[in-house]
Amino acid sequence: MAQRRLLAGLGLLGLLTLAHGARAQPSDQPTLPEVVVQPEDGEVVADEPSLPEVDVTAAPPAVDEFSGRYPPLAEQVFRGGGSAARNNQSLLDIPSLATILDRQQIETRVPTDMARALSEEVGVLVQTTARGQASPFVRGLTGQQVVVLIDGVRLNNSTFRAGPNQYFGTIDPGQVERIEVLRGPQSVLWGSGAIGGVINVVTRTADPCCGDYTQGGFVQYFSTADYASYSRANVEGWVAGQGVFGGGSYLNVNDLDTGGPLGRQPFTAYSQYAGDLKYSLLVEQDQLVTVALQHFEQEDVPRSDRFPPFVNGPPANPARPTFFDPQQRDLAYVRWQGLTGGDVWFDDFTVTASYQRQKEGSTELRPGQRLDEGEFDVDTFGASLVLSRDLELLGQLTCGADFYYDDVDAARFRQQPPGSPSTAVPPQFPDDALYDTLGAFLAWRVPLTDRLEATTGVRYENVNASGTPVVAGVPTPFDRTYQDWVGCAGLVYQAHSWLYLVGGVSEGFRAPNLDDLTADNTVLQAGQDSPSLNVQPEQAISYELGLRIDAPRLRLQVAEFWIELDDNILRDDVGGNNFIRDNFDSYINGTELVGEYLLDDGWSLYGNFWYLLGKDLEREEPLSRIPPTQGIVGIRWRDACGTRYFEVFSQLVRAQDRYAAQNVGDSRFPVGGTPGYGLLNVRLGRPIGDDPRQRLSLSLENITDKTYRVLGSGVDGPGFNALFGLDLAF
Repeated sequence: MAQRRLLAGLGLLGLLTLAHGARAQPSDQPTLPEVVVQPEDGEVVADEPSLPEVDVTAAPPAVDEFSGRYPPLAEQVFRGGGSAARNNQSLLDIPSLATILDRQQIETRVPTDMARALSEEVGVLVQTTARGQASPFVRGLTGQQVVVLIDGVRLNNSTFRAGPNQYFGTIDPGQVERIEVLRGPQSVLWGSGAIGGVINVVTRTADPCCGDYTQGGFVQYFSTADYASYSRANVEGWVAGQGVFGGGSYLNVNDLDTGGPLGRQPFTAYSQYAGDLKYSLLVEQDQLVTVALQHFEQEDVPRSDRFPPFVNGPPANPARPTFFDPQQRDLAYVRWQGLTGGDVWFDDFTVTASYQRQKEGSTELRPGQRLDEGEFDVDTFGASLVLSRDLELLGQLTCGADFYYDDVDAARFRQQPPGSPSTAVPPQFPDDALYDTLGAFLAWRVPLTDRLEATTGVRYENVNASGTPVVAGVPTPFDRTYQDWVGCAGLVYQAHSWLYLVGGVSEGFRAPNLDDLTADNTVLQAGQDSPSLNVQPEQAISYELGLRIDAPRLRLQVAEFWIELDDNILRDDVGGNNFIRDNFDSYINGTELVGEYLLDDGWSLYGNFWYLLGKDLEREEPLSRIPPTQGIVGIRWRDACGTRYFEVFSQLVRAQDRYAAQNVGDSRFPVGGTPGYGLLNVRLGRPIGDDPRQRLSLSLENITDKTYRVLGSGVDGPGFNALFGLDLAF
């Protein structure tokens, strides 16, 4: 604990000293991408600095025959205060391993859902307890310990459940422009919960770089393994300094063919629809106001692991058919961002106000015993401010603050036995529970020499929680406050024009949320969570070393890390299959590697590899759900514009038999261990005729029809699956 306080204190002292001295420094505009805007009089204005988060989708000018097809790490950039990095940085500037998945890469995966969009990234495992659900694990952590953002607005709220949950699946893949992943503790930038890492989903917007234009689009995907049909229509345009992007989609999924002798898995069908609208107004040449609306809803999503037969679990597991309906998310935000022209002490700013509603209805049947029908609604109000200052020789200073406020409404009714009159029972979370977080941060990136750059930061966070759960049959009001300082420090050393050595120390912090404190919910296969009002916050400190190669033919990132988790909040079986939350010291260490070697004529070899080990030090057992060692190896070809492509790759996953005690008897974990597997896949795509905007794509997955399961999932993986994609623009 002492070393954590020292790290935070040193970071704060250095940042405050530099912030004071920064006022006397002359300031130029930060270097930003160029934007071409069509003013009202029709004259084209060029070479103006861009806004921090205007998303330039066109590929940067190619400096050689490779960069247009495969952009160097230096050209893969986080943009502005709404990005995962909260300022303008390339992948070379980040002291921990980071990746950016662009729309071109996403579309080659024919993504009918977010699990398909993200599941091949290094260090990221996407678990699906049911079809339509998705929970990304980053460095072995998920749920409450990974922060998911949409355009820099937190998707996480105070009711996110321990372990895997479904909420990452409530994003429409058709509206995604890119996905940014920062691995390791990011609590300095993003506050409570960002221990495993941060995933920022950046949505599509009208493109001011194209001048005045209007365009429509239509996407159709079809998958043979589940007869899934995904349809989406888009409209977009930019006229006279203002732009609109909007779209809607519908997905219908049938029961999944899991390959081999197993056939179709029942209770894996569902449907969903979504819509989004984003309006952008160029207030001045260097200021932009954005208004965004999103709606997403799933219907009749079965929790697949609770239906018979439990092939992989013991016979004692009872059938408990459970459906989520509706699973709904609404998001609205207003963002003002721009450049100041040096008139004030900061150079650029991003101000965001948001409202999000997440509504979850569920029905759980215990045959012959009872029927529970529950619902909870979480209204989240948020506000954030990010300011950045170019200090010239003293680097870049970024500061900001975030505030989120949750108001929970919840109810549950029980028929005992099923068919009898309904009576009110304690809901999953206390009705009218409240939860708020307030944090402020400073981050400073400074060159120490011509080759060495340092990054440091500090954050203060305050969290308040209150509610009245029913504990042992007695309504028990509570009011809790948690607060902490966290810091980080990292170095990036350019050992050669193409070789970078990186390393850092970062802290993480997570205050107990309402699920930790008050959940009254059935868990696992036959367990019951009970309120745990005395659980304490989690603390983490991570050490990371790595290297990056950004050579003309080779892009490579390697990282070795160690995360100490003090007071890790885990379930504790107190007997009779009843669980409470308690604090346990733990650790996770691992290795991550991702790279690509460029051959001639547009060909490349690519792949990734990652290994994790996690242990509960107090109970002397493996941490639950630590992903097995796995990797990808493949070869691909792209044309210069990226409109034609072909790739063959294999995903190799080792068996995982390091189970925690609570995994034993869970039907999602096969007895004796989850078997390893290898999948062979092929993808190709090309334009229709001479118009690159009209494209056909084909993806052949699991060509050998292997039976397999992603660790901890309630659904087996698809057998042989052909995915067809049609993308039209007009």
